[in-house]
Amino acid sequence: MAIPWWRDAVVYEIYVRSFADASGDGVGDLAGIRQRLPYLRRLGVDALWLTPFYPSPMADGGYDVADYRGVDPLFGSLGDFEALVADAHEHGLRVVVDIVPNHSSAEHPWFKEALRGEHRDRYVFRSSPERPNNWQSTFGGPAWTQVADGQWYLHLFAPDQPDFNWRNPEVHAEFLDVLRFWLDRGVDGFRIDVAMGLYKAEGLPDVEDQSFQSKSPVWGQPEVHEVYRRWRALLDTYPGERMAVGEVWTDDPADLARYVRPDELHQSFNFAWLQAPWSATAFRKVIDDTLATVPYATWVLSNHDVVRHRTRYETADPGTGLARAKAALLTMLALPGSAYLYQGEELGLPEVKDLPPEARQDPVFFQTGGEMPGRDGCRVPLPWTADGASYGFSPDEVLPWLPQPDSFGALSVAAQDGDPHSTLEFYRRSLALRRELVAETPHTIEWLDSTADTLFFARGPMVCVLNCGTEQVPLPPHDRVLLASGHLPEDRLLPPDTAAWLHA
Repeated sequence: MAIPWWRDAVVYEIYVRSFADASGDGVGDLAGIRQRLPYLRRLGVDALWLTPFYPSPMADGGYDVADYRGVDPLFGSLGDFEALVADAHEHGLRVVVDIVPNHSSAEHPWFKEALRGEHRDRYVFRSSPERPNNWQSTFGGPAWTQVADGQWYLHLFAPDQPDFNWRNPEVHAEFLDVLRFWLDRGVDGFRIDVAMGLYKAEGLPDVEDQSFQSKSPVWGQPEVHEVYRRWRALLDTYPGERMAVGEVWTDDPADLARYVRPDELHQSFNFAWLQAPWSATAFRKVIDDTLATVPYATWVLSNHDVVRHRTRYETADPGTGLARAKAALLTMLALPGSAYLYQGEELGLPEVKDLPPEARQDPVFFQTGGEMPGRDGCRVPLPWTADGASYGFSPDEVLPWLPQPDSFGALSVAAQDGDPHSTLEFYRRSLALRRELVAETPHTIEWLDSTADTLFFARGPMVCVLNCGTEQVPLPPHDRVLLASGHLPEDRLLPPDTAAWLHA
């Protein structure tokens, strides 16, 4: 049986607003992505994941969808999307698009009807003299907003994002039709936003803990699995191994595995890897738990919702972030399964922490009164050239929608391209070598003897070593070094915060 393309794929997340601006309005767009496809092909990824580009008032960066079957003029046209998919396929790149089924925009026609008192059962509305329960928005503040006639609607995110009522068959039928619309236009898969949401417990009881990781009435209700069984049945009717990967936040690998079954989702994001501290013990536990329970593992270090991992890793130990980020990448790419990269990590971009309040756009910042900075810091537009008003993100002297720091010039694609010591060239070498090695490596690993601060594991003839400690450690004496994330001394000692691939 042939191995499906997504099992070992490297998928590159594109936050559309911040990747490349071809139109010159300071906002990334589909034509900008299309122009940069050769860059992505050379980088060595297998697929692109595009964040929402649908018509939207942009209350939450496009995750508030007003029309699930269109393209917002900010990003181009449906023709631009179809041309992008065609060109991506010509470059050997698959295209995965975001689907947002938990909630719509308040500007969606269905919700406008609901505000007029029509078809309210498409959303979660309740009659109550006070808020129906104590649920809180994940962006801050209560999760309920009252409308003119006194009823309340649920929004687990911003008030501009009312939650659908998935107990209504109309919602099921609508999203099956939306999936068909994009599948018919050649998309290779879907990333499902808030995949553990959709259903809320009957009766909407109060909660003590509403966090993503908790077993609460808010998340992970059993009825959600029937949705994905229907979606999988639809995907399986299309040629070319169309796939779906879920955004499932949980600290229980067994719970994660329940979404990844032969008749449900193909994959779910393994956020335990992203959340693990810089620790060999913590990494090993995540690897063991994942490979023991999840049929098709995924590995991810950063995305559009979290602080970039270069910055996370150096919080406790200043100056170590880039070295650790490169070592973590090499370790991740050695593991069985697929890897999801976030745009800009191949340049070693840090989190931008000093954005001025007037520049911020994330609703998290506003709903918490600035107490939480939000996610703008990981969404700053990419630098392509070493100078210019937008470092080549936009044409001419157009400023981008979020300001870039002065340090971005030295981290730009132009500054790193061809420099053998740059992060960009390290990513290119790592992805090229991984592509060569995958064919000869089994989908399992074997742990080798190591100290408490290191990981040594074999995957067939390939050996990966990671040093999370503070002292150098010797490499296996007879193995040939294929690639290292940092400089290796001639005495074959692996420095701290460094990883290497060896061939037995």
